[in-house]
Amino acid sequence: MIQFTSRLKKEIDTKIEQIECSEASMITKSLEASRVLTEAFKQLRAFVLSYSFKDEDEEIFFFKDAKPKLCSRLIYYRKVYNIEMNRPTGIDKQREYLNEILDGINKYNAKRLDFIRYYRSCSSHLDTLYFLRGQIDTEQYLETFNHEFDPNFSTNCDFKVAKILANDMLSVYLTHEIKLLNDNGMMFNSFNFPATKKTWKGTKTELQEQIFSWDSAKMFGDVPLTQLYEYVQNVFNIQLDNNLSRVLDDLKIRNTPTPLLDKLKDALLRRMGRK
Repeated sequence: MIQFTSRLKKEIDTKIEQIECSEASMITKSLEASRVLTEAFKQLRAFVLSYSFKDEDEEIFFFKDAKPKLCSRLIYYRKVYNIEMNRPTGIDKQREYLNEILDGINKYNAKRLDFIRYYRSCSSHLDTLYFLRGQIDTEQYLETFNHEFDPNFSTNCDFKVAKILANDMLSVYLTHEIKLLNDNGMMFNSFNFPATKKTWKGTKTELQEQIFSWDSAKMFGDVPLTQLYEYVQNVFNIQLDNNLSRVLDDLKIRNTPTPLLDKLKDALLRRMGRK
């Protein structure tokens, strides 16, 4: 069992990393990641339905650890997709929208504090009730997805663990997005920047070159590079490498130091009829 789940996790990690490193929008990334994880979840289910656990400890490990960790990522990316699909325009409306979702997560957790404490403290005295099949508690069991309503592939609390782990990831995501909005709101008020997103069609490296050129020429005054960098990512709907020292080092070692600026200059000269 460990061999199968480890191999599956390694395959998923590789695919998800490729998706996250792409230049696609968060909507596209979350949708593609959801598809990868849905297929992996099907494989996991097929494996378990044909597998006989060696003992209760192995079964508990699967439903307390292995399955929830995979399921939590599926829940996370599905939720991110829905969040971004329904995200309103305007900084104030987006901030209110994201805060409402974050409040919902906090309320969910508040209602389940006893179980969360049990899980996070690595307690095990109730594991046979929570993480063995056939120990159905209706109140616990009704929390699962409809497609999860399978006594051969579900226990009382494996979905609850997955939801808790997904909420942890979502809280980080939402907090980061709210911070970007707060930073952008301050910049918007000071510099009259647009509040709506526009998708950057160039490469990530080209945008990084542009940001560093703006900062070097102090095009936005004394705005810190980190703040400008985060703002541009949000406005242009793109996720960049936030290790600024490494980004600059990578730009320095290129054979052609400023390919985007050169391309922009050529394009403008042609438009002006001077080339």
